[in-house]
Amino acid sequence: MPQEKICKTVRQYSKGPVSPEDMRKLQEIAEDCRKVKNYVYDRFGGIKSLSKIYPGYTVQNEMTASKLREKLGLPSVYFYLAVFDALADIKSQWNRTKTKILQLIGANENLTREEKHYLRFILKVSNAFIAVLNQEPIELTEDIRKRYEEVAGKLDKEKLHRYLCRQVRKYHVKQHAEAVTGFSAAERAYRYGDHGIYLSTKQKRQRVFVPLTDNNQYKSQLYIKLYPDQNRIEIMAPVYMSVRSYEEYTSCIGVSMGMFTMLTTSDGRFYGTKLGDYEAGYAEWIRGQTASYNCNRRDNPGRKKYLAKKKRLEEQLHGYINHELNLFLQNEKPRRIYMVKLPKPGKGGNIRKINNQVNMWQRGYIRSRLMQKCKEQSIELEEVLGKDISRECSCCKATGETKGVSFHCESCGYTADKKVNAARNILKRGLEGKVIH
Repeated sequence: MPQEKICKTVRQYSKGPVSPEDMRKLQEIAEDCRKVKNYVYDRFGGIKSLSKIYPGYTVQNEMTASKLREKLGLPSVYFYLAVFDALADIKSQWNRTKTKILQLIGANENLTREEKHYLRFILKVSNAFIAVLNQEPIELTEDIRKRYEEVAGKLDKEKLHRYLCRQVRKYHVKQHAEAVTGFSAAERAYRYGDHGIYLSTKQKRQRVFVPLTDNNQYKSQLYIKLYPDQNRIEIMAPVYMSVRSYEEYTSCIGVSMGMFTMLTTSDGRFYGTKLGDYEAGYAEWIRGQTASYNCNRRDNPGRKKYLAKKKRLEEQLHGYINHELNLFLQNEKPRRIYMVKLPKPGKGGNIRKINNQVNMWQRGYIRSRLMQKCKEQSIELEEVLGKDISRECSCCKATGETKGVSFHCESCGYTADKKVNAARNILKRGLEGKVIH
């Protein structure tokens, strides 16, 4: 059985400044790729073209027949990747539209349970969804047709179809690329050599040579990100690495994520205790810079130094997070980790200072990095139901009280750190099978 592999993105950086002439040639490619994407967005981003985007060969053939590549003079190694990048964006936009409509259906009190079920069925079955939007008869295979007739019953389907069409027209938008940040390059578009990379240009048999800071070479689709104001480029390459597994990783633990202490385990150990200090300092600096910029907007020379320092602070914060996550996995050696599925951020309060610090909470970054590291080391990460988990006593399951950082249960007298209590409840719910699939 082949060993499981996962994909990581590695980065390469240009060594020394890229000449203005070479940067101009790369910018021409990026600009043409932007035009290709906008052409695809305009032509295939609407309702009428919904049936063409899966699997996408129709779009590819129509783009070839459009002669746009010949008009722009863009090499095929860039042209077709720009087409499929735009196609992926269109699919993602349709997924976002469906997700939004599903939320609206669930919150609509004027719809009956059967009507909501029917609308969800239409959104799930692509052929039915396309037919409804294009006001065409719904044609389904025999097994799905039987299920459709059961769900539809005696409902007013025309009324529900009109409702669905209204929501799509209201919330679905065609995308448009404004900024030129880079472009994708196929394997035939570049060649490594001489401690750098040779990139194809729009001129035949001419390549731009860019020295790199390392001698690594990759054979895959690359993304070339341009920084014209800094005269440099960044290369992003996907790398498939084998998943590691450790025999000594045998424990099952629950973890509670916090804004001041990053992770608290069910065994009472803490990781990332300085996270709150990092985020508070970052939020304080952002707030001060924003106030200063708003007061001196007319005479402000620019945001270059601000963006550079912001990037340094973010890298420092992310470096600390990754260090603490590595330490957590090395010390705990878990086979399975249980954590709460955190709710979406709510509205802010009246205290601006607290709002800024909450907005700087890196919970999404922490979760994504923990998921990646667990995949790399064959660790199972599961989310559990989190309702009232911080108020429930981990000893007797009665409802307790939290004061500051402490939890106290009047029923059994149990007292502990509130994050430790929550982590123990998380572990219990995980072992009981109360997980979110």
